[in-house]
Amino acid sequence: MTQRTEQETFWSGEFGDEYILRNQSPVLEASNTMAFAHMLRRTQGVNSILELGANVGMNMRAIRHLMPSVSLSGVEINETACNQLKKIQGVNAHHSDIAGFTSATHYDLVFTKGVLIHIQPEQLPAVYRNMIALSKRWVMICEYYNPAPVAIPYRGHSNKLFKRDFCGEMMDSDPSLSLVDYGFLYHRDQLAPQDDMNWFLLEKKQG
Repeated sequence: MTQRTEQETFWSGEFGDEYILRNQSPVLEASNTMAFAHMLRRTQGVNSILELGANVGMNMRAIRHLMPSVSLSGVEINETACNQLKKIQGVNAHHSDIAGFTSATHYDLVFTKGVLIHIQPEQLPAVYRNMIALSKRWVMICEYYNPAPVAIPYRGHSNKLFKRDFCGEMMDSDPSLSLVDYGFLYHRDQLAPQDDMNWFLLEKKQG
């Protein structure tokens, strides 16, 4: 693992451990399952999935309900969370930062959910490159959107949560990407409430 940024140190430590306790429940798993059913509806031929910033695997559990035979892998910087991720049957867990993670394996779909918002802005280009390089075909992000970059106070901390046009920046960085689908997850959804997040499904040109 390379030298950590301020954000990586923040999430790999005590605050990241506290996040684990706040973000796992049967209700969240059910809501995530419905959300992913919608977000993944336009994909085809997905046999392997990599999540960058997988935490304890709540998204992995949701996807498993939808795609029982898919190969699942997750990258997580917080050691406590990664140890829990390793306990999920059939999930390949990697303890690493997401910008520096390397793999000889490439995946049909690479995604983040609520992760890019916590990445140090200067590091985002490296994360975008890595996501695209690790993907065979599909890249999906689900993050807080804002037309212009803005920092938002987060649980009493500054410069730990950022909104911006992650999808637009990623597409501008690599002309091989095209937008296939996008949408919004709403906290008042009666069946699948989520944070108010925008999701984007991108496809790499084939051949």
